[in-house]
Amino acid sequence: MLSSSRPAAISAVSGVCPSHHESAGRTKKTKVRPGNPYLKGALGLAAFGAVRTKDTYLQARYKRLTARRGSLRALVAVEHSIITAIWHMLTDNIAYHDLGGTYFTQRDPERATRRAINQLNQLGYTGTLNPIEDAA
Repeated sequence: MLSSSRPAAISAVSGVCPSHHESAGRTKKTKVRPGNPYLKGALGLAAFGAVRTKDTYLQARYKRLTARRGSLRALVAVEHSIITAIWHMLTDNIAYHDLGGTYFTQRDPERATRRAINQLNQLGYTGTLNPIEDAA
């Protein structure tokens, strides 16, 4: 099963491959693929536990996706992330390296700053943000 050359093939076999159904320029709802029920169940339990660990990349991904897509779709997306990470660990023979819960904030700090300012403005507050000077 792991002899495939792409992580997309493994996620398709496991049944957590993201589907894409588009017609007339509109994206339509789709269900996950039928896959290996034992592997899908194990991935579901792993994802369920991973989203409840504090300050991890998988929890941050789950929180971001839950706001837009809902909890179950976000859980399937975390399952897909786990199976992709497993594929990379087994093919490249490397250990798992968690990116951390602040990965998305560190990736684009200006975006996080704009979002925080907009939230303050929506609550009726104004203010200026000054960066913290690094202690020498």
